[in-house]
Amino acid sequence: MSREKMLTLEGINHASASGRSKDVLDTALAQVGFIPNMYANMVNQPAVLDTYLHGYALFREESGFTPPEQEVVFLTISHENNCEYCVAAHSMLAVMKSGVAKDVVASVCTGKPVADARLSALETFTRVMVKTRGNPARADLDAFLAAGYTEQQVLSIVLAISVKVLSNYSNHLFNTEIDGMFAPFANT
Repeated sequence: MSREKMLTLEGINHASASGRSKDVLDTALAQVGFIPNMYANMVNQPAVLDTYLHGYALFREESGFTPPEQEVVFLTISHENNCEYCVAAHSMLAVMKSGVAKDVVASVCTGKPVADARLSALETFTRVMVKTRGNPARADLDAFLAAGYTEQQVLSIVLAISVKVLSNYSNHLFNTEIDGMFAPFANT
């Protein structure tokens, strides 16, 4: 999908950042080891990147999902929100860091059924949560819980959606260029 850059703001370079932007970029650098293009854009409003980093870290630490399950959640949300940048980034993280099978990533990215029953229930419920704006049918919730997930994990999905709205929508507005390390996973 080709997007038009809607905002005239330019990404903030970590080396020349100052004040609150510098502080937030320092935190980002400590967390991920580099400043992704997405972060350089989001830090134009430091509260956006700061909130993203905080929520993202809490999801990773406290969601109750395994790393592969976390990637399925983030990838599903990003796919549903049509965020090419985050789909590429989470596809790379899924395959290279979290051990998600390539066929699972491909299924999530194309909207096809995921073969693994538990991951399928997670992907389906996450997709329903995004599509219904947090108003799943009782049957959707029951299917998710029947797959072995918990009600607390429903709230973790709400957290993940919130975090991804910050990044996905910012990327839409900036038409963020996909970083080189994620580029091989674009259009997965």
